[in-house]
Amino acid sequence: MLTPEQARDAACHAVDRARAAGADAADATVSADASTAVSIRLGAVEDVDRSEDEGLSLRVFVGKRSASVSSSRFNPDEIAALAERAVAMARLAPEDPWAGLAPEDRLLRGNAPDLDLWDGGVSDPQALKARAQAAEDAARAVAGVTNSEGGSASAREAVTALATSHGFASAYRTTNYGVSASVIAGEGGAMQRDYAYDSQRYQSALESPESVGMRAGQQAVARLNPIKLPSGPLPIVFDPRVGSSLLGHFIAAIAGGAITRGTSFLKDMLGKQVFAPGVDIHDDPHRPRGLRSKPFDGEGLPVSPTILVEAGMLETWLLDSASARQLGLEPTGHASRGGGVSTSNLYMAAGKLPRATLLGEVKRGLYVTELIGQGINHVTGDYSRGAAGFLIEAGEIVRPVAEITIAGNLKDMFAAITPASDLVFRHGINVPTLRVDGMTVAGD
Repeated sequence: MLTPEQARDAACHAVDRARAAGADAADATVSADASTAVSIRLGAVEDVDRSEDEGLSLRVFVGKRSASVSSSRFNPDEIAALAERAVAMARLAPEDPWAGLAPEDRLLRGNAPDLDLWDGGVSDPQALKARAQAAEDAARAVAGVTNSEGGSASAREAVTALATSHGFASAYRTTNYGVSASVIAGEGGAMQRDYAYDSQRYQSALESPESVGMRAGQQAVARLNPIKLPSGPLPIVFDPRVGSSLLGHFIAAIAGGAITRGTSFLKDMLGKQVFAPGVDIHDDPHRPRGLRSKPFDGEGLPVSPTILVEAGMLETWLLDSASARQLGLEPTGHASRGGGVSTSNLYMAAGKLPRATLLGEVKRGLYVTELIGQGINHVTGDYSRGAAGFLIEAGEIVRPVAEITIAGNLKDMFAAITPASDLVFRHGINVPTLRVDGMTVAGD
C-alpha cells in the first residue's frame, strides 16, 4: 500500500501534469486502503475478505469551467493522459461563476495536526476470526436467541492525500477496527432480529466481542411479541443509535448547496432559534482517535471545532468554497472531496436530565430503537418514518412495539427536543437519549 509520502507525491505529480496540459488550476486526491474482514455464521467461517485499493481523483479548472476524472493507475504516462483528458473535458463544460479552488490565504500551512488516528496497522486474520467467533458465540448464548446472521470482525488501514496547484500538499493515514453480531430471536412468524457493533481507530480500544454479542442477543430477545399501538399523538423518545439520524437531517438542511438552491426548510433560519434552548450541537474534527477526525478538509483548508448550534440558535451554515462565494461568505472548512460538505465528529451535547428522569416524565409514549425508510422532505421538513421500539407507561419501558409510523415536521421536532445527560461517544455521530413531545403515531 502507498505510504502517505508516496500518496502526496502522486497527487502533486497529477496537479503538475494538469498544469502542463493547460489547466489554469487543479487539485488532486489520492487514496489507498487495505482491509481484511472475517465473517462467522453458526460457528463456521462464512467469508474472509481481503481488499487493497488505490485511486486518484483529479479536478481541473480552465477559467470558470471545470471537469473531474479518476483512475486507479499511477504510472506517469497514465497520469499525463488523464490530465490531458480532464483539460479537454473542462474546455467543453459550461461556465460556473462560483467554480475555483479554495482561497489561497485560507489554506492549511505548516504540518497537519497529529490526531493519533493510526495504531500501526497490524492485522491478524486469526485474531479477527477469534473476535468474530466470540461475538457470535456470546449472542447465541443469550436465552431466546434461535438463529444467527453472523458475527464479523474487520481491520482497515487507509491513506488520504490532497495537493492543489496553489500551494497545498499533505497526507495522513488512519486505521479502523470493527466487531459486530446480528442474531434472531423467536420462531416462525414471531421472529425478531437485532444487532450490535463497535468501531474504533485503535484495536486496543475495541469493546470486547463478548459484550457486543451479548448486547445483540439481549436486544433481539427484548423485541419478541410486539404489540401495535392505536394512532394518535405521543411523546417519542429516541434511543441514541437512531436519534443520531435527526442530526443527519439537520446537517443536510444547513449544507451550503441546499441553502444556495433554496431547497432547505432552514434556509431563512441562520442566527435564529431552531432547537430548544437547552440544545448545543458541535462538530469536532480534532478529537484524538475520533472516527471522523481529520487534519484538513477536501479543499486543503484547516479544520477546527465548530459550534453549529448554541442554546438552540443556528450559528453557521456548512460551506465549501463554491457555496461560500455564492453567498458572499467564507468557507467553513467542511468541504467534501466528492462535492458538497461533510462533518466530522458530530454530536449533540449532553442535557441536564438523567435518562431515567427523561423517561419518568412520560406517562404514555414510545421509545424508538429502529427507524425504517426515508420519508423526509428536506424542502418542507415533513418527517414520516416506519418505526419499532417499546411502549412507555408511567415512565417505564414495558412492551415491545412494531409496525408503526411516526410523523411530524423537523422544524417542530427540533424545537421540541429535550436531550438527556447520557451522551456516549461511540460512533461518528453521537447524541444522548432524546425526547420529542407532540409527534404523531400511526398504528392500528
